[in-house]
Amino acid sequence: MNKTEQLIETQPASTDADVDAVTDSSVAPSSFDPRADLAAAVELAGRTLAAVRPEQYDAPTPCEEFDVRRLSSHLVAVVRRISVIGRGEDPFSVPSFADEVPDGGWAAAWGPGAREVAQVWGDPDILGRQLRLPIGVLPGAAAAAVYTHELTVHTWDLATATGQAPEWDAALIERVIGVVRRALPAESRGGRIPFGEVVTVDPGAPAIDRLVAWAGRRP
Repeated sequence: MNKTEQLIETQPASTDADVDAVTDSSVAPSSFDPRADLAAAVELAGRTLAAVRPEQYDAPTPCEEFDVRRLSSHLVAVVRRISVIGRGEDPFSVPSFADEVPDGGWAAAWGPGAREVAQVWGDPDILGRQLRLPIGVLPGAAAAAVYTHELTVHTWDLATATGQAPEWDAALIERVIGVVRRALPAESRGGRIPFGEVVTVDPGAPAIDRLVAWAGRRP
């Protein structure tokens, strides 16, 4: 289970107001399809994963519980879980790590996972469908936003650990920031809120720096 999922699982059951916070039109126009951001996050995560070199597998990442090897395995599990969730199946049927994938095999495993996400989430009706996440039941639109955040932050973790500099989509990240600032409050971090304290960055800092700083990372 990832930290975003842990966070919401420890909170009271989602209310209509909570869902509105994720899909608020002030974050993105009502005509915006959050599947576009999810697809872009999947694609960038895959490219970043493919660029990891063998000598980097044991390197630490900004996500303190993962080294590069463990984070790579977790990312493969995440992309698989997104498809399972979209099909309306049990999210816990997918382990949190793709332990059966050998070292260096994560990029090869990513391709089928990404194609399955595209297929499952290709149905526009999925946005209004009630889907079961580890955090509870949410509409597909909200689920897409949750996993766009998860993939974006972990892509930054992996890129930072391996010396990569992805071309971040600033507009996408601003939409993610709008969601996560509602879903993940700055107060009372630690314990029930399994993220580090918000790291202060300049308000004019790049969007990716502001996003990861809100998740407790030091950009």
